[in-house]
Amino acid sequence: MLRKDRGFTLIELLIVVAIIGIIAAIAIPNLLNAIDRGRQKRTMADMRTIGTAMESYAVDNNFYPKGQSGAVSATVETYLEPIYVRNLPNEDGWRNAFQAETDANGGEYTLQSYGKDGTDGGCTSGTTITTFDEDICFSNGSFTQWPEGRQQ
Repeated sequence: MLRKDRGFTLIELLIVVAIIGIIAAIAIPNLLNAIDRGRQKRTMADMRTIGTAMESYAVDNNFYPKGQSGAVSATVETYLEPIYVRNLPNEDGWRNAFQAETDANGGEYTLQSYGKDGTDGGCTSGTTITTFDEDICFSNGSFTQWPEGRQQ
């Protein structure tokens, strides 16, 4: 009796697994990069929101909150919420606390996101960043250190 074997051969299965592996090797890093880009964009939008609230506070009071330094939730939140912004963003896209610093006379402020790595890398005025680990800085109504180009 002639019997027809049905199913896939071992070679066919290995080829399919190899193709799936190649597709995964290409897709997963791109997906992770897209997730980090989204977090970075959310962080920048939240920093603009905090900056707008700080500017509104300054319009009403002729100065920014004076002599504050540390996490946004512990420093400027009491001055800005709920009058200038209903819910002040306290964390960046990577769940690290936003940092705020104002000078003693309320003439300047700086907001800082520590980036993906969560460590303070400092702010250098007028620089662009190329990795997700670098800090994003916003001072007196504009970004002073910001992402540009393809991030790593």
